[in-house]
Amino acid sequence: MPGHRARKRFGQHFLTDPGVIDAILRSIHATKDDVVVEIGPGLGAITASLAASAGHLHAVELDRDLVARLRRQYEGNAAVTIHEGDALSFDFATLGDRLRIVGNLPYNISTPLLFHLLDYKNHIVDMHFMLQKEVVDRMAAAPGSKAYGRLGIMLGCHLNIESLFDVDKSAFAPPPEVTSAVVRLDPLEPNTFDIRDQELLSKLVTNAFMKRRKTIRNALRDLAEIADLEAAGIDPGLRPEQISISQYVELSNHLTTSLR
Repeated sequence: MPGHRARKRFGQHFLTDPGVIDAILRSIHATKDDVVVEIGPGLGAITASLAASAGHLHAVELDRDLVARLRRQYEGNAAVTIHEGDALSFDFATLGDRLRIVGNLPYNISTPLLFHLLDYKNHIVDMHFMLQKEVVDRMAAAPGSKAYGRLGIMLGCHLNIESLFDVDKSAFAPPPEVTSAVVRLDPLEPNTFDIRDQELLSKLVTNAFMKRRKTIRNALRDLAEIADLEAAGIDPGLRPEQISISQYVELSNHLTTSLR
């Protein structure tokens, strides 16, 4: 958009590299059967192609100047709806039951937005996002790796996470200070993990990784006894990053049952 300057308060870094844009569009592979939701379309690097290939495109944008531009551009196009609003508080359930969500997410809201979207997982087919590479690495990390922690566990309870490809900072204007990555997120089948108390699970995982250098026995000393760990199939001598998602869920469920 001529004359439009990226706004720091919105975390704006506009994607400009044609090769990266093409790779993202090929990964999404939208069809006329799809309802696509683009979060933060910005200057529209992938918007026009999504509008042409999807059955309906919803664009959610916070910057009112960009909203005005998008509305002018797609005025009269019944297959495109522009929503002015904050994705962190947006009710995605109003857009349908089989949504494909995409976006180049501002780094400063990416984590809370991902957790907000979990509230709508029953309405979502899949999600493709550009995120800070460090965040994607943490999301996709396996047990035993340094990147494995609370973020990957709490998202991994609900989503299959696949890192697709990295994106150099030179692909943006203005360039961010870090490398980015594109990630695909697919909601897991219902009850893949039978979580009986989401709050307790979150509390356990948070406390464990606040003391990740300790053994799990010591890290969770105030929340679980050795017998509780063993009942969940967890070796009390392991460190928090050595314990799988299913084991954390099992411990949470065990404690939920024993507290009743």
